[in-house]
Amino acid sequence: MRSAPGPMAPSQDLFAPKDSIRRTAHIQSLEEYQRLYRQSIEQPEEFWAEQAKALTWFHPPHTILDADPNQVDFSWFNGGRLNASFNCVDRHAKTRPGKPAIIWAKNEPGEYEVITFRDLQHHVGRVANVLKAHGVRKGDRVCIYLPMVPELAYTMLACARLGAVHSVVFAGFSAESLRERILDSGAKVLVTANEGPRGPKRIPTKAIADEAVEGLSQLEAVLVVRRTATEVNMQPGRDFWLDAEMARHRGTCPAEWMDSEDPLFILYASGSTGKPKGVLHTTGGYLVYAATTHRYVFDAQPDDVHFCTADMGWITGHTYLLYGPLLNGTTTVLFESIPTYPDAGRLWRVVDDLKATILYTAPTALRALIREGDTWVLKSSRQSLRLLATAGEPINPEVWRWFHDVVGEGRCPVVDTWWQTETGGVLITPLPGVTPCKPGSATLPFFGVEPLLVDDEGRVIQGNGVSGNLCLARTWPGQARTLYGHHQRFVETYYSRFPRLYFTGDGCRRDEDGYYWITGRVDDVLNVSGHRLGTAEVESALVAHEAVAEAAVVGFPHDIKGTGVCAFVTVKPEWQEASTEQMVGALKEQVRHAIGPIATPDRIVIVSGLPKTRSGKILRRMLRKIASGELDNLGDTTTLADPSVLDELLARQQPVARPRS
Repeated sequence: MRSAPGPMAPSQDLFAPKDSIRRTAHIQSLEEYQRLYRQSIEQPEEFWAEQAKALTWFHPPHTILDADPNQVDFSWFNGGRLNASFNCVDRHAKTRPGKPAIIWAKNEPGEYEVITFRDLQHHVGRVANVLKAHGVRKGDRVCIYLPMVPELAYTMLACARLGAVHSVVFAGFSAESLRERILDSGAKVLVTANEGPRGPKRIPTKAIADEAVEGLSQLEAVLVVRRTATEVNMQPGRDFWLDAEMARHRGTCPAEWMDSEDPLFILYASGSTGKPKGVLHTTGGYLVYAATTHRYVFDAQPDDVHFCTADMGWITGHTYLLYGPLLNGTTTVLFESIPTYPDAGRLWRVVDDLKATILYTAPTALRALIREGDTWVLKSSRQSLRLLATAGEPINPEVWRWFHDVVGEGRCPVVDTWWQTETGGVLITPLPGVTPCKPGSATLPFFGVEPLLVDDEGRVIQGNGVSGNLCLARTWPGQARTLYGHHQRFVETYYSRFPRLYFTGDGCRRDEDGYYWITGRVDDVLNVSGHRLGTAEVESALVAHEAVAEAAVVGFPHDIKGTGVCAFVTVKPEWQEASTEQMVGALKEQVRHAIGPIATPDRIVIVSGLPKTRSGKILRRMLRKIASGELDNLGDTTTLADPSVLDELLARQQPVARPRS
């Protein structure tokens, strides 16, 4: 067994915990973390049995863990019976019915709707009865294609109440993507909206859904949320307004007793082959892990207002907007808009209006806000904030410092979390008020998580100051059990590269203090003249320059080096008139100084914007193809938030794609 992480040595890069946080934290010290971590590794069943007591079980489990690594089959809390909706809603509605469960921050500034736990119980019950009336039973799949409206939360919890399996699809995906997910999951009911306001735009969700389901006989009903007054086509006998259906039913609906290993939801993640993977999470283990990680990672307190900016179409929205906070009885914010609408001060106004205590967002959003300057932040108070957190991708140290120093005024810990759709919850993270932080590092493993660094031949790399492929040596309760209907693909994707180890697909560095630094996807780790370079490291070096707003680094074939380094960079408004030649030279020198000559980009392309999905994720695979001149196979471009960005890149493809030696 690995020993618990050791005490930290003094370092200029360390940001010490705040005493004000430590006094109220669930864990009081680094020594207590080390003790609990050691227990979670050496006595996992005892540790997780204790954590499971935070939930209400209709029948307790008889076996905490049953693992067969050879078959890639893991079961947690066997024999236990419980219900996710009951744990998130009913028990809080009984003890604190008037407490806000969800605060809906609507698309337009200043418009909010408070939903108490008692309100939530009745809304969820009505939606559950509507689903029952349309034939949904335990084990059936329900596809949800909704903007960030309360009915999204109601429907997820209603499915859980009935034992149906929900599959949320981000309401920015194309009709083709939605259709593919409906077919793969075998969904019998689709829940959508007439349209979805999102910043200055309106997404025609019903029209997209109509195109997606055309000719599909498997769907028995399409339930439509009336978000706006816009009229849409309604097909008689198939399409039903959800508000009218809810008005027909009472708010009481019994909760189904679910086995711990019964499926809770399917969430589709991008596949390396281009075909999305239906990641399946089960009930007991996921709920225990969601509640435990939310409680410890965010130091959840009874009076918290938890503001997670993620869309529910992603795992962050599932675990740390809905399930985690509600399991712990925490008020959670459902944010319909975008961080830059109507201006770059939107997030800070929401924080002040709702007295949010926790802000959990993505580095992509922060970089976009940094580009607009500090003025928007400084116009707000933000005094309610006590904790800042990030997820989604490695955070650049300069962005981390801005978040800590400007947004948090140096008084709020920054919790940089690393995890994946497949992990269900956070795996590597600081604990607020406990873990000394290093900007850009995910720091130390969460309880029950045993990370290993492995070389390309499968040998475990010992010691500190090393880099390798990030693997996990053991299962944990929140781990996905399979890919829906494709277990062999699950085995091949996560367990074939390094047998008996879960391969995350990420490269990682463990520094001299034992801290973990995620260097990006392994296919984003470049082998330049025999040297492994993490694209995230080069991007961080570029963003550290005062002129740079965002950077995306990819590799391309190089005649001499094998792999060359190409950087696509956007600059801040005040630098847009600067000489391109001088800017490129300055940025190369920046990387050379920050990392070393080997990391100096062979090409730097100054662009007005980077290709992103509507959720803000940079499409690095598309950039790799452009840099390599593979212009006839860019993949699905329908999810691009701004297609004109791609047009600009393609118009400039000749200088981008030409090899340099």
